Formats: sequence, structure tokens, C-alpha cells
Amino acid sequence: MVYRKKTIRQAAVLPAVAVCVALLGAFFNLSVRAADDVTASLATATLTPATLTPVMLTPVMRPSADAAGDADEELWAVHAQLSNITQKHNQFNAPYSGPNSLSPQRRVDETSDITLFAGLRLWRGAELWLNPELDQGFGFDNTLGVAGFPNGAAYKLGANTPYWRLQRAVVRQLIPLGGAVAKVASAANQLAGSQSADQLILTVGKFAVVDLFDTNTYAHDPRADFLNWSMIDSAAFDYAADSWGYTFGAAAEWQQSWWTLRGGVFQLSAVPNGKVIGLHASQYELLVEAEARHQWHGHAGKVKLLAYTNHGNMGSYRDALALSRQTASTPDTARVRRISSTSGMALNIEQELANELGGFVRLSAHRGSKETYEFTDVNRSLALGLSLQGARWGRPDDTVGAGAVVNALSDEARAYFAAGGLGVLVGDGRLRYAPEKIVEFYYALHPFAHLTLTVDYQHVLSPAYNQDRGPVSIYGVRAHAEF
Repeated sequence: MVYRKKTIRQAAVLPAVAVCVALLGAFFNLSVRAADDVTASLATATLTPATLTPVMLTPVMRPSADAAGDADEELWAVHAQLSNITQKHNQFNAPYSGPNSLSPQRRVDETSDITLFAGLRLWRGAELWLNPELDQGFGFDNTLGVAGFPNGAAYKLGANTPYWRLQRAVVRQLIPLGGAVAKVASAANQLAGSQSADQLILTVGKFAVVDLFDTNTYAHDPRADFLNWSMIDSAAFDYAADSWGYTFGAAAEWQQSWWTLRGGVFQLSAVPNGKVIGLHASQYELLVEAEARHQWHGHAGKVKLLAYTNHGNMGSYRDALALSRQTASTPDTARVRRISSTSGMALNIEQELANELGGFVRLSAHRGSKETYEFTDVNRSLALGLSLQGARWGRPDDTVGAGAVVNALSDEARAYFAAGGLGVLVGDGRLRYAPEKIVEFYYALHPFAHLTLTVDYQHVLSPAYNQDRGPVSIYGVRAHAEF
């Protein structure tokens, strides 16, 4: 891909817009609160269901209690968020580069996005949510060169100028099945109201698979916690998604007192790592996830086990290598694609270890005999980390996080990339293999309500599994506002 260098004027367009929107939103938020007196907090316990985004935001607008007919139930709500992530890496050792390599020259790149969360209660238990989003910017080398990519907000298609997309259009139906009733607070993609502890949740429309599956309290949101792709998601979970991370699908969640069983069917792209255009049933992903909630020495924890199968038009590494030997050419999985299936699993653990301190572990793997279809070129992955809130040093709303991840390839994938093959994110033209190892540290500062400022550092050994390249140090800053 040809990278288009941004000018200062172009790079500054969306951040400037973001600041203006944040100020207007904050002012409007205060005005609405004064007019409608909607700042009373929920006094009872809050039940947090699987929502369509992990970002919890304060509403800008919502109907008054009189309009809703129930002080605890919203009929509609509008929330918003804006984020900017700027990262740089210095020059690093690279005796050669390929089409999908991380540039060894010093780089500074940024991504910005503004998202609107507009919700409407359709009938009892049913909500409609629309999430239009304004995006701009690039990940390093247009999101190439590292399997565990360092910017979780970077899409695979960057742009200099801001552009709109409807990222989510989803209907969610809650069916109570009994148990204790608790109030839920108003948040992005969640209307305030009450829910039973035991319930069935049906979700259908356009959204992200990882809105519901493979979630983790301590590592899942690039706008709030870790930034690296293989920290915030299970890296070998090749979930259905277009180049922006969204697709069409349906899911069902059966929640009981201490466990949840969820399953879904989602549409794969027409070609690996492509756009999801229109609806079709020929290429799809099936997945199921079991979740168990527990208490360990008085501290809450969750264990999740996920299994998935992708059925689509995909190429085998062995077939691509065989054809390349016959034709004396570079292997290319696109030339040997046929309808077939591949499967994988992910183990996801989160555990509160002490007051304000939590940890996570992610272990994932898939067969690795065929090309990655949607996410990133990882066949085995182990990630773990800690998250500590700042009460110990008088900053209870701040968070510091530290994590490490090891990503690996299957034998078939190693041979393919060593022969010059290209994947979704990696491909240096040759390969002296070693597992890709990444550490990440961040500090998220909350100077005041609705704003978070984060500094982030990542160190990558053997980027794209290549001992001949790197190591790479990546420095980042993130600004995130919500209202």
C-alpha cells in the first residue's frame, strides 16, 4: 500500500474539531442538567450487562422523568465520545523491508474519532442504537508491520481527511427470566432502567463481535486502557469484521446468577481482510462463549472460554507454497482460495486481586493452516497484565497498567512468510523467525470529569516475527473526552 503523508494542516483537522465539539458538549451537558434536573445518581446496585461498547459515558441529553413516565427508565438518550491517539517510534535496525513491513525510519502518526451514541426504547425491553462515527488518521504504515499492532483505534483503511461511517446499527431485546432486579445506569449503548439478574439478551444488526465476546474489564478498550491489539483482544481470535472492525450478525446471551452462555453468527468479509458489503450467508462465523463469575477471597473474577469456526473462501499456506514452487513465484494465498473452514479458541480470565488492583490473562490459538481471514496474523498468543487504580497515591480516578504478550506463528505460516508471502498485517519479504514479544505500560490521568489523558509506552521485540528487525520502542499519548 502507498502511504500518503499527512501535512500539519490535514493532521490537525479532526483534533481541532474534536476540541470544539468537546467544549460545546460540556456546555450543553451542563445546560441540560440544569434544565431537567437529571443529575440524581442511582442509589441501588448497578447491573452491568453485555453492552455494545465498553466505554461508559455520561449522557448529554435524555428525557425527564415525567416524559419517561418512570424516573428510572429512559425513553431515549444521546451520548458522545471523542479520542485522539498520537504515536511515534524512533529509527530502528532493519537490514531489509517488504511490502507489509514497519518502516524503520522515525515516524509520527495519529488517529482521531468522534462517535455519537443515539438510543431509543422501541418497546418494553427493546432498544435501538445508532453509532455514526467521524474518523481520520493512520496507524503506522497504514496499519502494517506488527502482528500485535500498537494502536487499537487504528483501522486498516486510513484517511487524511475526516469521513463519516455508521459503525453500529443494532437492536437489543432483553427478556427477563427472574432473579433479583437491579437498576442499570444510563451509558453509551445502554438506556437507564432496571433488569433482572436472570435474563435472555438478543442482539441483531451491525456491530462488533468483540462488543459482546472476549470482553475483559482490565484490557479491552483502546480509548481507556491498553492500546495494543493483542492486549485488548485475544490475538488468535480471528473474529468476523470489516476493515473498521464491524460486521452484520446476531447473538443470544443467556444470563443466570453466576454464569452466562452466549452464541452468535456473523458475516465474514467477501474476501479476507476486505469490506463487508451487503448481506450474504455464504461466508460466516459461528461462535460460542461460556462465562463463569466467582469470588476469590472476596474479590470478583470471571473465566471465559470461547470457541469459533470461520467458513469462507480462504487459502491454505501449504497450497500457496506448493503453487509457488511449481511456478517459481512468490507464494500468495489469494491464488489458492477455496471454500473451507478453520477454527480456534480463546481463554479469557480477569480477576480482582485486591482493592483497586486487577489482573488479566488471555490465551488463544487457532489451527494456523490457512490464512488469517479478518483480524491479524497470529496463530498462538499469551497475554497477561495488571491494572491499578490510583487511590493509593490520592488519585482514585487514575489508572496505571502494565502488560506483556507473546505472539507466535504455526509451522505452515512461518514457511509461507519466510518464502515472501504477505498476510493481513505482516510480510517482510523474508523471515528469520522468532516469536513477537511486546510489553506495554500506560498511565491514564483524569484531571477532571469527562476527560482522560494517557501516556503509553510499548516495546516490541522481533516485530512481525522477524529477528532481523527491531527492537522498536513506541511512545504514545491519548486524549479522550466523553459527554
